[in-house]
Amino acid sequence: MGNDFIVSGGAAVKRSFYAGLLILVIAAAPLAAGVRIGFVGLRHSHCWRQLQNVSNVAEAEFVGVAESEPELVQEAKKYQPDAYYADDYRELVSRRKPEIVWAFVENNRHREILEYMAPLGIHVIFEKPLAATYDDAAAMQALAREHKVKVMTNYQMAWWPTNHEIRRQAAAGKVGDVWRLHGIVGHGGPGGRGVRGKYFFDWLTDPLQNGAGALVDFGCYNAIWALWFKGLPDTVYATVNRLQRERFPKVEDNSVMVLAYPDGVGIFEGSWDLPRGFQDLEVFGRLGSLSMNRNGVERRSGRKPPEQIEAAPLTPETDDPIRYMIDRVANDKPLGHIVAIDINVQAVEILEAAKQSIREGRAVRLPLK
Repeated sequence: MGNDFIVSGGAAVKRSFYAGLLILVIAAAPLAAGVRIGFVGLRHSHCWRQLQNVSNVAEAEFVGVAESEPELVQEAKKYQPDAYYADDYRELVSRRKPEIVWAFVENNRHREILEYMAPLGIHVIFEKPLAATYDDAAAMQALAREHKVKVMTNYQMAWWPTNHEIRRQAAAGKVGDVWRLHGIVGHGGPGGRGVRGKYFFDWLTDPLQNGAGALVDFGCYNAIWALWFKGLPDTVYATVNRLQRERFPKVEDNSVMVLAYPDGVGIFEGSWDLPRGFQDLEVFGRLGSLSMNRNGVERRSGRKPPEQIEAAPLTPETDDPIRYMIDRVANDKPLGHIVAIDINVQAVEILEAAKQSIREGRAVRLPLK
């Protein structure tokens, strides 16, 4: 065998054999598994896009869906025909062992979901808002702290480069100290057509399951912007309209919140009565103003022509909700910016104060007792 052998202490070892064995061992070793993620509920219309997206995230191992409504399950199978489907989220957890669940359930069920998941060490993503009521939000905050789980609230604009760019511009003093905010979020209202729309419409237009109507649906975006730029306001004053009573008999379809600060004000509109979609924010300082939507950031100063600001791109782990949550879980990093739990508890607190203001016809002081 010549040079294929090494003789040591009377034992012959064939180098080529062990080299080949090492190759086989490496080849047979499993690749690092993705973080296991499951979906709980299909009642929120945002779930359909994410059912498609989850399979495109290499870091994720999609382990299945929990949903009791057969019509919604059949819709989901159009995107995930081979996924595991359970009638109940307890079954999904028991059989498929997710590390993260993304809940697409009614707002007033968020606390229920976390009460089950947190003691098991399962991290949870919720669609905005964090909860239907401030009591639920505060209880969820306590659960997350006690069990050391990450609880993320998902907003569409959390993954827009423009949303982060306007915050950077304001923080850098590009328009001076921010004293005024104006946000408008909304569209022509939810529709109840088709299987997906029917189930979403039923709970979104119910004051208990949603927490209110347009005030909660779109006011949560405005509340989170207010907190991100100015912190918790001193007072909240709110007013609502019911312009489409036949279509939305249980809830308001238009809302306005005025948030008062010692050094400024926030004026925020959330509506189901708009002729087109809005998710726009304006930030004012004494030196100029910044405006933002999904497509761009613009700065204005005096009578000068508006300046288009190029938004810096986000990194791969910060431009997508699934990748972001997986990165934070896998590397044990805290959640940040507008998706973190503490700021979202305060967002629900603002909405709770707004509901109280509407009932009592006065400004409500924060923090709530």
